[in-house]
Amino acid sequence: MKWQHVQENWPAFAEAILDRWPEADEAELEAIDGDQRAFIGYIAELTGQEPGEARDEIREWLVGELPSDVVMDPRHDNHSIALSAKYVNEGEDEFDDDSRFGDDDA
Repeated sequence: MKWQHVQENWPAFAEAILDRWPEADEAELEAIDGDQRAFIGYIAELTGQEPGEARDEIREWLVGELPSDVVMDPRHDNHSIALSAKYVNEGEDEFDDDSRFGDDDA
């Protein structure tokens, strides 16, 4: 994933950051608010590393999957639906109502 994903969805990444760096403080993370330089500095201070080492550690973390909180964010629904088009039969619209599956009234 790219830093842009992290920056745009910063609150949703809090749990993933705390999983990776459990000693991190939620209030500090909230104050960082997606600022990459501030986050690198914070992780460097937190782990006792040089900023370059912290940057490398963060880059390694970015190689992982997007946290489910980000993937499931309602703002991403239309994008996700559009990506599902490759699984929809020819002649059907991925944005069509799916009421025939019986889950709309649940």
